[in-house]
Amino acid sequence: VGLGFEPCLGCFYETSRTLIVRNKTVGVTNRLIQAIIIGYVIGYVCVVQKAYQDTDSVISSVTTKVKGFAKTNSSDLGLRVWDTADYIIPPQEENSFFVLTNMIVTPNQMQTRCPELPNPSTTCTSDSDCKEGFSDARGNGIQTGKCVDYSDAVKTCEVFAWCPLEKDTDLPEPAMLTDAETFTVLIKNNIRFPKFHFSKRNILPDVTSSYLKSCTFHRITDPHCPIFQLKDIVSEADEDFQDLAIRGGVIGILINWDCDLDLSHKKCIPKYSFSRLDNKNPENSAAPGFNFRFAKYFSVDGVETRTLVKAYGIRFDVIVFGKAGKFNLVPTVVNVGAALSFLSLVNAVSDWVLLTFTSKRHFYSQQKSTYLDEMDDTSEVGLCLVHFLLPWIPVIVSHVRSQKS
Repeated sequence: VGLGFEPCLGCFYETSRTLIVRNKTVGVTNRLIQAIIIGYVIGYVCVVQKAYQDTDSVISSVTTKVKGFAKTNSSDLGLRVWDTADYIIPPQEENSFFVLTNMIVTPNQMQTRCPELPNPSTTCTSDSDCKEGFSDARGNGIQTGKCVDYSDAVKTCEVFAWCPLEKDTDLPEPAMLTDAETFTVLIKNNIRFPKFHFSKRNILPDVTSSYLKSCTFHRITDPHCPIFQLKDIVSEADEDFQDLAIRGGVIGILINWDCDLDLSHKKCIPKYSFSRLDNKNPENSAAPGFNFRFAKYFSVDGVETRTLVKAYGIRFDVIVFGKAGKFNLVPTVVNVGAALSFLSLVNAVSDWVLLTFTSKRHFYSQQKSTYLDEMDDTSEVGLCLVHFLLPWIPVIVSHVRSQKS
């Protein structure tokens, strides 16, 4: 009210006013913030994030082929040579392959009766401790209701199962297939970026058949060779192959396709990395490694017989990921415009510094905002009207007189 206007809702209008202040602190602050924002737009948004590009995710297919031979000599299997058909189980998987490295073999199992392996739930002293028809998911068969001798000192409940039962406590160390570290795998990876109609494979155009017959991946000398030795893969994952082969594990083969399609397509090449994927925690050793069971069936004198194998090995998962980028006007305008909108903060911060920290902040505050009432300028408007009409008074008087005459 003291300023000569009535503060009512909607009865005023704000318009910008340019105020030039010669103040070194505010000027440096203003230019510094502008430089930071422009540097952010050029350095991070454009160079690092490449926000001027449209992007697409990779679509991929993977096939693998393992080669190599191993020799074992055990009491269960005798002297034996292992090839791909023996140690790759199953022959084909989606984006992965399993290599057998160790095993526990239980030969010549038949469907018959035998004492269960001793544990707190299977030991007994009489037939009353055993329940006919009872089966335990953690056991090996169905109880017959009899308590029989497991050894001279221990009795257990008899079960109907594949006998003799598997004893998986004595795992061979070192692993049976120690030669598995020399096996090689050819990985064929075909990728496509559908948005840009771009496709490629990890066997690059300059790779020849003769080169594939002799090369093995090496990060420095042969970084583009698609044939990998298993020992090198495990070593790149910071693991020892012979230690891992005893109980098995899961290794990831990561293929990264990060392509800038504004550049030459020859520069769109895969980058390989390797990592152990299963949990390896020395403080928690429960259920370590990777294993499963399978059996080979045959007939002996008309009786169905099998050899049970508890297989330990390394599963290799091939994981393909990546993206491609190419210049597009729409994301360029959107992202650069959004980043440059931060320039609106420059004046706000500069005004805050000007009106808060400078010695003449009260004077600047008065100059920053001026309130005007339309009634305050009545005299000036009238004076301007007089100056406008003064030259026309003689003409008006002459015109009136001529009309009277």
